[in-house]
Amino acid sequence: MRKKEKEITDKNEIISIIAKAKVCRLAMIDGNRPYIVPLSFGYRDNTLYFHGSLQGKKIDLILENPNVCFEFDQLIETIESEKACSWSMKFQSVIGFGMACLLDEKEEKQKALAIIMAQYSNRRFDFPEKMLQATAVIKVAVESLTGKQSLPDC
Repeated sequence: MRKKEKEITDKNEIISIIAKAKVCRLAMIDGNRPYIVPLSFGYRDNTLYFHGSLQGKKIDLILENPNVCFEFDQLIETIESEKACSWSMKFQSVIGFGMACLLDEKEEKQKALAIIMAQYSNRRFDFPEKMLQATAVIKVAVESLTGKQSLPDC
């Protein structure tokens, strides 16, 4: 990281940023180009979970190459100034890398979907068999996480 003073090194603080996030951007490799999608997600025990359709570009790309990158961010505040070059942002972000795979087992899918729902709600949910069969669940084993923040005093 170029500006070490902006680096977040505390793993608990990084996990706190993830816990507050509402969207995770998942980047995949499409030939020689990146492909990124915003997704709802769940995070637990150094693992990310996503869900979606059984078919589509995201699934095709993961099956072709499981290497992924992901990003979370939280814009806290825009800091205005009289000069354009003096504007700033208060933010926190997390970037990571991992290996994606599709879950097949019913119990694994149920657990992953419960983790996703826990990101957004304290309620418990049932996942009917028909819905489990019609839903792709992606698991990303996290290999690395880095955090960055800019919290300038106003």
